[in-house]
Amino acid sequence: MKLSKAQYDEIAQFLGHVQPTRQSLRKLKEKFPSQSQSTLLSIFSQEYQKQIKRTHAKHHTAEAIETYYQRYLNGVKKNAAAPVLLDLANEVDFAPSLMARIVLERFLQEKEQAIPSKTLINSMLRDPSQIPDGVLANQVYQCTVNDCCYGPLVDCIKHAIGHEHEVLLREMLLEKNLSFIAEDQLRAKGYDKTPDFILEVPVAVEGHIIHWIESKASFGDESSHQAYLQDQFWSYWNRFGPGLVIYWYGFIEELDCHRERGILLKDCFPTDIVTLRHSMAQR
Repeated sequence: MKLSKAQYDEIAQFLGHVQPTRQSLRKLKEKFPSQSQSTLLSIFSQEYQKQIKRTHAKHHTAEAIETYYQRYLNGVKKNAAAPVLLDLANEVDFAPSLMARIVLERFLQEKEQAIPSKTLINSMLRDPSQIPDGVLANQVYQCTVNDCCYGPLVDCIKHAIGHEHEVLLREMLLEKNLSFIAEDQLRAKGYDKTPDFILEVPVAVEGHIIHWIESKASFGDESSHQAYLQDQFWSYWNRFGPGLVIYWYGFIEELDCHRERGILLKDCFPTDIVTLRHSMAQR
């Protein structure tokens, strides 16, 4: 689903005034009933991540960490069964999974008298049963399952959705009898930055030649698209020629401004693909 910049700004503005909870997501769907739910969910997640990045530093000062840790200790002392960490995260407008990470790291630092490794922290966040304190393990678990934008559970879901759309794209290419080289095959050949699929024989889409296709299971907003252009798309263009990016959950239509330079945006698999075989048959 393509949105105009004005439509996108209206959604983003609405999200700036609500907390990142499942209740807010329901309100978002009620406010914009004509937009697809998957598009709204993707925008919801991206806007929240921008907000967290803007405020990340203030939650990681030594003073803030100590305050959060002491509030956690006092809270569970009064009622260990209460969602102390989750409530604290919501109160200070911070992602529950990231709050859990801060408190877990501080707990382990005190217990082991050393700074714990990121590997250990990540392992315990993925499997809270590894945490050597039952109360904290339960608090971390509550944060993980109630965080709709961050944490190991969300990471797994995003990875699965991304893979699902790559499989879907592969099936569509096979259905159209288009020969391609997949990303894993390209990496095996030593390429570092590669699109999901390179077409062995280029095709035309809406009058533009396409050599490669990239699948993005997200909404293409301005910041994410500019980052992708810089980190991925222009590199693909330099190495493989013009290509197509599919933002399955839509994009801001004004961003589709590099067609003449060789990067085409779509929100679905194109239906008007012209192959060399088809072109020759018409002559």
